[in-house]
Amino acid sequence: MQLIDGKATAAAIKAEIAEEVKSIVAKGGKRPHLAAVLVGHDGGSETYVKNKVIACEQCGFTSTLIRFEDDITEQQLLDCVDKLNKDEDIDGFIVQLPLPRHIDAQHIIEAIDYRKDVDGFHPINVGRMAIGLPCFISATPLGILTLLQRYNINTSGKKCVILGRSNIVGKPMAQLMMQKEYGDATVTVCHSHSATLKEECREADIIIAAIGSPDFVTADMVKEGAVVIDVGTTRVEDATKKRGYRLNGDVKFDEVAEKCSFITPVPGGVGPMTICSLMKNTLSASKKTLKTS
Repeated sequence: MQLIDGKATAAAIKAEIAEEVKSIVAKGGKRPHLAAVLVGHDGGSETYVKNKVIACEQCGFTSTLIRFEDDITEQQLLDCVDKLNKDEDIDGFIVQLPLPRHIDAQHIIEAIDYRKDVDGFHPINVGRMAIGLPCFISATPLGILTLLQRYNINTSGKKCVILGRSNIVGKPMAQLMMQKEYGDATVTVCHSHSATLKEECREADIIIAAIGSPDFVTADMVKEGAVVIDVGTTRVEDATKKRGYRLNGDVKFDEVAEKCSFITPVPGGVGPMTICSLMKNTLSASKKTLKTS
């Protein structure tokens, strides 16, 4: 079994990005600029945005954090998005989810200029991804693809089972894994109502678990030599931890790892690659290399 180290891989990629940015600036080019909009004080969102700001520093980007209290109106947030769309110095920006219940997140996502949508959530980017056109790929699926590539894991012709059908991970991951230029795999998507879920998993060469249920994938669901990618990050109470909780993946790591050829840990697997992928998208946005218009 080989552990897929997302933390080390992300650090290496950010160092590569920093070198490229240094070269761009030395030649008189513009330093990439990422903005993040944070509404309210959700603990997970606070941590995630903080890590994005740190990643920008590591990559040599300019970063801007815009904060609002959770009583902001939807129109006020739309006005902020419009201002960021028109700001020529900002190459890409994200509106951190989740948003307060009184704000329609889809309205906000659709208001973002898709050429600055480095989260890859805008319907235009999602649609272009689905048919294999240049686009911003959402950060978590892009991070998973990058890990598979960096560890030289062969996916072509393999049976890949994806657990979960979310718009952020499950659906785009399925689209990418079946496309010839990315995964070139035979893809099955399972979810909580799938009648033959365990049977499908037992036949899989690659399992990508993004179902949001701690320890959902057990050893009896995994065949010998499978590649297991764990996207789950659920906070589970743990009195032995200083914070009072630990991050738990969708895979029962200790028992599943023994059967795998490759496996990602939680934390330290897919998570760091998500932020790293956001940096890659921001660099692409600044270079205008995607030709998305």
